[in-house]
Amino acid sequence: MFPILRAVSLVLAFIATTAPLAHVLEMISKLTLDGPLWLAIQQHLYRGWGAVFGPVEILALLAALALLILTRADKALRHFYVIATLCYLGMLASFFAFNMPVNEALNGWTPQTLPAYWRDYRLHWEIGHLITAILSLVAFVAQLRAWKRQA
Repeated sequence: MFPILRAVSLVLAFIATTAPLAHVLEMISKLTLDGPLWLAIQQHLYRGWGAVFGPVEILALLAALALLILTRADKALRHFYVIATLCYLGMLASFFAFNMPVNEALNGWTPQTLPAYWRDYRLHWEIGHLITAILSLVAFVAQLRAWKRQA
């Protein structure tokens, strides 16, 4: 059972990096968009991402936590799963602190009601995803290192 959980956790860790890294790769271009186009992209392109990637991040957290519990007697392995678990908790915290407030605010905006300070919201949203991307990569690398150590 442990090898299966370890493999599933590693796959989830990889999948959990994809959306945050996609946002980071788009960031430079998105920071140059005008307000109405940025709003259209936010309201249409990303529709449904949360329904897919939110559960993946939660499952990645639960898998890392399960592995942490199962390896609690092994100091070296425990260390890697502590890092991964803390990173997944940080990813969720980053979402709730940075991205969710922006998502909720802009759901009611139209190109005509776009506030003058919309760029602040855009930057807030992008910073949230940058933090999440870094944390997702650290979690993935920690689990890769645990995998290598166990192999």
